[in-house]
Amino acid sequence: MRTLRIAVTALIVCTALAACGGQDAGDGTTTPTPTGASPVTELPTPDPSLPPPSPSDPVDPTAPTTRPTVRPSAPSKPPATGEMTLTGRIESGVEPGCLLLDGYLLLGGPREVLTAGSSVTVTGRPDPTMMSTCQQGTPFVVASAKRN
Repeated sequence: MRTLRIAVTALIVCTALAACGGQDAGDGTTTPTPTGASPVTELPTPDPSLPPPSPSDPVDPTAPTTRPTVRPSAPSKPPATGEMTLTGRIESGVEPGCLLLDGYLLLGGPREVLTAGSSVTVTGRPDPTMMSTCQQGTPFVVASAKRN
């Protein structure tokens, strides 16, 4: 008796799934849908009373009809930055070993002079293209440093 209930239930489920597997084509016939596929939505047909669009018609009538000329160029480098002098108190960054002065990340220089809490004057140049793991401040390559 239990086997008969399972077989009837399986038959009902299979019949329901088969009925859901087709798609109404609008004329009473059904189009089978492949297993796992989404039903296809057809696009509306264009109005035959309208002229067909021309490939030369611009999408936006206010847009320019010519395209800008693209010229290949060498990779651009940022403008060279000159040497700067910064004076102030060094702060610790959020990452270990990172030192900041006035929003600049101090890179290089004498580490015995450049310590958190020290009041210093440093000379060097900013290098915003340099990558760092400190995740804060503009990289500043220290050429020289002295305590105040």
